[in-house]
Amino acid sequence: MSIPGETPNPYGPPQPPQPPQQSPAQSAPQGPGQSPAPSLPQSTPPGPYGQVPPQAQPPQHNPYAQPTMPSVPLGGGYGPMGTPGTPPGMPPMGPGAGGGGKGWLWGLSGAVVASAVWAGVLFATGGFDGNEAEADLAGYRYMTNLCGSTDSQAFEDSGYEQKSGSSSNPRHSSSESPALDSMTCNIDFEPSGASTSDYSSVWLYTTASLHKKTDPGPEFEAQYRSYEDQKTSTYSYEVSPVRGLGEEAYVVRQESKSSTSNTGAYVILAVRDGWMTYQSTWSEYVSTSSSASAKTPEEATEMLKKSAKATLEKMKE
Repeated sequence: MSIPGETPNPYGPPQPPQPPQQSPAQSAPQGPGQSPAPSLPQSTPPGPYGQVPPQAQPPQHNPYAQPTMPSVPLGGGYGPMGTPGTPPGMPPMGPGAGGGGKGWLWGLSGAVVASAVWAGVLFATGGFDGNEAEADLAGYRYMTNLCGSTDSQAFEDSGYEQKSGSSSNPRHSSSESPALDSMTCNIDFEPSGASTSDYSSVWLYTTASLHKKTDPGPEFEAQYRSYEDQKTSTYSYEVSPVRGLGEEAYVVRQESKSSTSNTGAYVILAVRDGWMTYQSTWSEYVSTSSSASAKTPEEATEMLKKSAKATLEKMKE
């Protein structure tokens, strides 16, 4: 309890209200004919130490407490204190506070800009009507074994056969999800009639993807054009469009800068049809001592085009 006349400690606990001090005349005994001094009404008896119980005390104000945050409605802005959406600890910015009008205008303009940006996003993504762009899969379907649909007739007609002696040839994998379906197939080949002393590495790697959430069209060409920037002292890449396959197709051929005899070819054929993307890669290396000769990049391109056309048709069956 504070001593009368002493300045209260602002960091101490709130003190209960003190009853009014009586003057000496009021506290003095009353003489004959005088009425006793009126006593203060008290609805709740004092506690054992002369203090009013907490339930009878009026609400106390702590000058150092943070202001209570009002409930913030959805989409609250940054108005002055006392309006919904005010960040905690911000000073009041009422009409009489310095800069209050500017703060209110700043908060209002920020809310308007944020609303405009959000509205633009909703218009761009179709959020207002709740509809998303529907995937155009062009009739292609997901399959767990892409090797079963990969056509190898064009390679067999060109003098190749699947390498025997391995139970994992061909090899396939697949993955299905709400956003993207992925399928792969890898086949190891060897030149027909090659002897055991001949060294050759020939494989065909095919991938197919069904894009269910994102249109691959705007980025498709750029992905393969980027090969043109990958150059070394021994080879470079040439990218050319291909007609007659899907909506767009490109072939990427690795060009050797060496004048030695042909020992192999590395060619990529990429096709996009709607939101389906397809890529087949031919990689071949034949040793110079081998009795077989490698295909040229142009020959490998023709084999890939024939295989892709037949494979894509089977993917729709």
